Amino acid sequence: MSIRKSVVSAHGPAAIGPYSPAVWAGDLLYLSGQTPIDPATGKLIAGDVGAQTMRAFDNLEAVLVDAGLSMDHVIKCNVYLTSMADFSAMNAAYEARFTRPFPSRTTVAVAGLPLGAAVEIELVAKR
Repeated sequence: MSIRKSVVSAHGPAAIGPYSPAVWAGDLLYLSGQTPIDPATGKLIAGDVGAQTMRAFDNLEAVLVDAGLSMDHVIKCNVYLTSMADFSAMNAAYEARFTRPFPSRTTVAVAGLPLGAAVEIELVAKR
């Protein structure tokens, strides 16, 4: 018997691999990384890293809502950028999506992301 209780989002993009969009562990919800995929087309959106960050957050919020939570439940955020030159634009989008006190966050630069995305974001939320 699996201890994982998966959340499948009817409103977020379909998984592009063998993973769950989110998994409950007690009162904690671990959300898989989301890239700026348009759920309607399954393709990356056009736009700069600010627009891509907002789309990634839209995708994450869809999973949260389908799990009965909101962005106010987020306690930890991990952001992956393909270039730290995009940090300021990502940071502005991040600040627009949360209220104070902000969740804790780690931001790192990576060599590449799925489908050529400029940003990927994963969250941990608590009910």
